[in-house]
This record gives sequence, C-alpha cells and structure tokens, in this order.
Amino acid sequence: MRQSFTGAAIFDGTRLHHGAALVVENGQVVALGAADGPGVTLEGGILAPGLIDLQVNGGGGVAVDGTTDVDALAHICATHAGLGATGLLPTLITDTPEATERVIAAGIAAGRQGVPGFLGLHLEGPHLDPRRKGAHDAGLIRPMTEADLALMCDAAQTLPALMVTVAPCAVTPEQIRRLCAAGIVVSLGHADCTLHEANAAIAAGARCVTHLFNAMSQLGNREPGLVGAVLSGTIAAGLIADGIHVAPEVLRIALAARPDGLFLVSDAMCVAGTDQTEFRLGGRRILRNQGRLTLEDGTLAGADLSLPQALRMMVKTVGISTERALAMATSVPAQLIGAQAGRLVPGAAADFIHLDDDWQLRQVWRGGRPLRAQRLIC
Repeated sequence: MRQSFTGAAIFDGTRLHHGAALVVENGQVVALGAADGPGVTLEGGILAPGLIDLQVNGGGGVAVDGTTDVDALAHICATHAGLGATGLLPTLITDTPEATERVIAAGIAAGRQGVPGFLGLHLEGPHLDPRRKGAHDAGLIRPMTEADLALMCDAAQTLPALMVTVAPCAVTPEQIRRLCAAGIVVSLGHADCTLHEANAAIAAGARCVTHLFNAMSQLGNREPGLVGAVLSGTIAAGLIADGIHVAPEVLRIALAARPDGLFLVSDAMCVAGTDQTEFRLGGRRILRNQGRLTLEDGTLAGADLSLPQALRMMVKTVGISTERALAMATSVPAQLIGAQAGRLVPGAAADFIHLDDDWQLRQVWRGGRPLRAQRLIC
C-alpha cells in the first residue's frame, strides 16, 4: 500500500526538505515531494534515513564474540534498529583465531539469509599495537599472518562488506594492498604510529581510521601521529561523540579541519538497549556508570551511546548543522562501505526514523513498516 508521511522535515541523506512528503510503497521510497496516498501525519521533528553504525560490539545483552552465531547477529541488529540504527557492522574486537573464524562464518550465513540490518562485519583486531591496546586483551594481539590474510580475503568475497582495523606495526604495506584488492575496507586504529608510518599505510590503500583520537598516537608539534594524518589528509574516520571519548572542543577542531569524511559510530557494547549495570569482556568485569563503560582500572571499554544521542551532541553541544550531523550517521558511513543505505531517494529501501525537535527517537520503520513499539531511550 502506498503511504505518504508528512508533518516533519525530511532528510534525504544530503539535505533537508521542508513541507514535503515521503511517499513509500512495497517497502521502497517512491517519491519525495507531493503527498500521494493515505497519510501519516507527524508532529514536527525530522524524518531521516535509518542510521548506519560501522562499529557495534553487541546489544540487547549479546556480545560479538567466540560464541556468536546467526541468531546472535540477528538479535544485535534488531536491538540497534530499535535504537535507530537500521544498518550496522557487528564488530569483533581482538580475540582468538577460532573466535574470528566463527564470527566470519556467522556473518557469511547472516548475509546469505538476509538478516535485516546486517551490512557486514568489522574485525577490530587482533592485528593491533599493544602500546595502544585500550580495553583489548594484550595477550591476544599479534601480527597478521598469511593464514589471517587468506581468511579475511576469502570472507570478503561473500560478506556484504568487511572492515578490518589494523595497526601499521602489525601489518605490512603489501598485506594492506592485498586486503584492499579483495574489497576490504582497511581502517587504521589502536596504533602508536608516526605520521610517516600512517601515510605509508594510507598509500597502500587504508581508507579509514577507527574512533579518531582514541587509542592512537596524538597530534604533536613535531610528530603529528595518526591524528595528524587524519586532520591533514583525506582519509575517512569514525568519531565517538558522547562527550567522554572526545571533548566537544576537540570535535569542533576535527570538524573544522576536515569538512568531509568524518562519520559517527556508537562503539556500543552488549548492554546497549538494556538496563544492565555491568558485564564481562573476555573474562574481565566491565562497569556501566553515568554514561561510561570501563574496566575496573578505569580504562574506557566501548561506549554507552546510541547514534541519536551522538546526533544530539553534535548539533546541540558541538554546534554543527543538522544536515552535516545527519549525513555523518547515514550517507557518509554507508558510502564508505558501499552499502545501498543511508538515503531516502526513489528506489531506496524505506528504512527511516522519526526524531523529535530535541533529537529523541520516536519511531523506526523498516521497509515502510513500523517496528514493534519498544522503549526508545536516546
């Protein structure tokens, strides 16, 4: 049935439209313009494409780990759809080779089965720099081997998308070239590298940096580090905009230096969408308190954040435009991984959300159908 949604501004992935209707039919966007068909009238706010999150470690009480199967991935995707992210890359942090193989197998199965919201996988490790391990298990961090490389390149031929976070000290430029040739999005992160080392990895094909400013070499007056490579270059980079991982003032500096290429991630953990106050990560206790997730020694361990909360931070506190903030959570990350998502244009899937004037999530639609009502805390 054809439906028209009116009463809210509509963001198409690039710009806002006022006074227009979003027309959907058979699970797709038909038009953005005049109303056509039975109407749904909204009370202000913004209709935007379903948000895209390229770094999600879990949700709904389930983590991406060595026990992950298709049902777990489907549960995580469903949880985050209820929080506004209708497309995501479930993310495995540093783990054993066996865990990596299992998650890849589950991801391939999820892709074949068409699990709603599953856009591929993100492997954040284990090929990182132990000097910038963050909450990753240093005992599992290791250089990339030929077997690791072959596993990832093979997986990329079947997965919808594959992002791999590596540190320049743990991979060679040739390995990066081979990963990129296989269609993998190579992201640099958890790295204590120099600007020269970062640029060598970028020249080899690395296209992204994982959670800019966190767990990496910082901007210095004589050694710009990985942060300097991002701020002075064109490589894409994710940002955790919770006001904890990166100060609002630093976010402003990054956005001024880089007018494009930056995008938002939640770095959400298994407690997303739940009331859990603690959980275990690789046998270690993680505490949840006042918007922070930390190891018992205070080390940040992922984020307690949804993308609508990040959008509110970017507009209300950092002060960027509504259009730029929304693009950072929709079309920009979708384009990075080559996903047909993050836009409301004719022919696109009718996956969209309604945000009120205070950036609170009010409703989510997938394929033009509202998702089951649930508590939406953003």
